[in-house]
Amino acid sequence: MKLRVDLLPHGNYPDVVLVIDALRATTTAVAYLERGAQALLLTSTPEVALALRGTRENLLLAGERGGLPIPGFDFGNSPAEAGTQNFAGKTVVMNTTNGTGAAHVAAQSGKHVLLAALTNAHAAARRARALASEGIAIVCAGTDGRVGLEDVYTAGVLAEYLLAMGDFTLDDGARIALTVRRGGGDPAEALSGSDHGLHLATLGLAEDVQLAAGLSTSTVVPTLERGEDVPEGTLRFVAG
Repeated sequence: MKLRVDLLPHGNYPDVVLVIDALRATTTAVAYLERGAQALLLTSTPEVALALRGTRENLLLAGERGGLPIPGFDFGNSPAEAGTQNFAGKTVVMNTTNGTGAAHVAAQSGKHVLLAALTNAHAAARRARALASEGIAIVCAGTDGRVGLEDVYTAGVLAEYLLAMGDFTLDDGARIALTVRRGGGDPAEALSGSDHGLHLATLGLAEDVQLAAGLSTSTVVPTLERGEDVPEGTLRFVAG
């Protein structure tokens, strides 16, 4: 079984893909489903998200640009904010600077696409191993086209868990991620010291970084659900 880590999204993936945007899209996605959302619709652009408003009942928009909420959306991209809400029966439409785009790249070729973060790392690794027959790719969203320490560190955590479940042939990306994980300190240190973690702190969002560093605090794994009823330009994820 091959284990691949892409430090940025590339495509041409095996049957199972784990998408990471630890700060903060995949962490927040987990929080929405934990708080009762029946589904997440990850859109290709903010405009696609805004066009969905009013087309269905119980639909909320959530997203960010530059770390801040998108004008006209109901929520930002904050696990702290999501954790205070009740989303039972709601569908949350998400669009973010990096994470939702990475999910769209993964869905072009990956058969099974899962959203992973530190908060659901154990559960996501177990789910990926159970689904995989060809190989597993861990895809880091990065930040504005640049590699993000927080995502590579999280990829290293996932790789460690997967290696504990069986033998894998590692590519260079996986070896890099494992090296970063082993030398990166504890999760809070790695995330808060990353460029994006420091940026979020300047925006007053340090609590989000702290929550995102919680290791395996959730068993929810957002899982891509394909179907003809999914609106164009969106990906539907449900709790898996």
